[in-house]
Amino acid sequence: MSLLKKIETAGNRLPHPTLLFIYLCGLMLGLSLLFSLLGVNAKHPVSGELISAKNLLSQEGLQLILSKTVSNFTQFAPVGSVLVAILGIGVAEQSGLIAAVLRATVQRAPKQLLSLFVVLSGILSSLALDTGYVVLIPLAALVFMAAGRHPVTGIAAAFAGVSGGFSANIIISPLDAIMAGISTEAAALVQPGYEVSAAANYYFLLASTLLITLVGTWITERFVAPALGDYQGENPANSEDLNHQLSAKERRGLKWAGLFSLLYIALLLATLVPEQGILRGAEGSILKSPFISGIVTLIALYVALAGTVYGFISGSFNKAEDIVKSMEASMGTMAGYIVLMFFAAQFVSYFSWSQLGSISAINGASFLQSLELPSAALLIFFVLVAALINLFIGSASAKWALFAPIFVPMFLLLGISPEATQMAYRIGDSSTNIITPLMPYYGVVIAFIQRYDKEAGIGTTIAIMLPYSVAFLLSWSVLLAVWIGFGWPLGAQTN
Repeated sequence: MSLLKKIETAGNRLPHPTLLFIYLCGLMLGLSLLFSLLGVNAKHPVSGELISAKNLLSQEGLQLILSKTVSNFTQFAPVGSVLVAILGIGVAEQSGLIAAVLRATVQRAPKQLLSLFVVLSGILSSLALDTGYVVLIPLAALVFMAAGRHPVTGIAAAFAGVSGGFSANIIISPLDAIMAGISTEAAALVQPGYEVSAAANYYFLLASTLLITLVGTWITERFVAPALGDYQGENPANSEDLNHQLSAKERRGLKWAGLFSLLYIALLLATLVPEQGILRGAEGSILKSPFISGIVTLIALYVALAGTVYGFISGSFNKAEDIVKSMEASMGTMAGYIVLMFFAAQFVSYFSWSQLGSISAINGASFLQSLELPSAALLIFFVLVAALINLFIGSASAKWALFAPIFVPMFLLLGISPEATQMAYRIGDSSTNIITPLMPYYGVVIAFIQRYDKEAGIGTTIAIMLPYSVAFLLSWSVLLAVWIGFGWPLGAQTN
């Protein structure tokens, strides 16, 4: 039995993802009690603050759990954005717009370029924050199916780009601004006035985009596609007719949907291009603006309206109630996801409240410092540490807010720039996103895979994505080591 098959078999023996998070919640409660009784703590190396494990089974902990259970769920980032996006996508899917667009474009696309196109699209989707998870990944499955290939291959390629390549791009993204702000604050702890710009890693990110696209495409064609083989299952609704020719009504519907798209884009540009555009942020910023923070809503609104236009022109919609029914149909498929996210949100909150994540990070930093490795080797080791910890703690920006005050000052004192430390963290954080069930959107990806393979589980998903994770981690680390070794600038620096 191959290694990947063993991983799949072992992983699929794990409980249902929702049950897994329920068990993890119970485990975290028990560990918080145990470690608080043992007096486990860590001293922050910069502030000197003593961080102690907190007992969540104490009076204070139980009160916190009871008072925050609802808000943990309602304020959990993946919940709202996914459901809002699904409302819009449901209209476009039920109207037949998505299937029509795919038939009109994919049939003429060279099959050998599909993987490259999907991986690159996934990387670029980070410009729209988490939209790639809920928009691109399911569309990639339909694209591959329309081309006569296994839809799960498309899901894997898209997931690799969206999540594994989250820290690569050709344009400065909101994540760059968030990370730079956190790094600046951390560097100021030992070097006041040091500023890390949003473009601090830009040159390296450009090279990373090319690297991840090529590596992701190679893994898809060399390992994933042959392993999955031909698709023998049933096609989901609205995808069984992807290869038939468009009717006159469908072509007319696409034409009007296209005209609407041009109008929608023109309206968006009118709100962004002028310096005082209504969707710009403070001081005319686009990165920190209502446009960026509301990108999921804008996309959901667009696909819903485009689907509505197509539906009425093509005849698939006859009355306004059809729009509502399409939303209800799409939302009905999300019941399992909603239940999963409820318990995932509780676990993430418990882990944060217990302080066990902070203690683990501080102890890991102390160990790393004690190794006294050369700069390049220390950075690569930090990549591995970030990759390992990412298996247990999600949210790149939240984790960096915890790590940066520890690692940035420590490495800066060792002669390693905050820009390099930040990039090393981003490589490790991105590379293992696609193999950790604790990543908030992992349940979403599993749900998409189960549309085509009802027996698939956590193990199946991990086995499919593991080659991407290993290849990204190794190739990206080598690129960083070479880059640092030659002394090339990682990006536009302000210091």
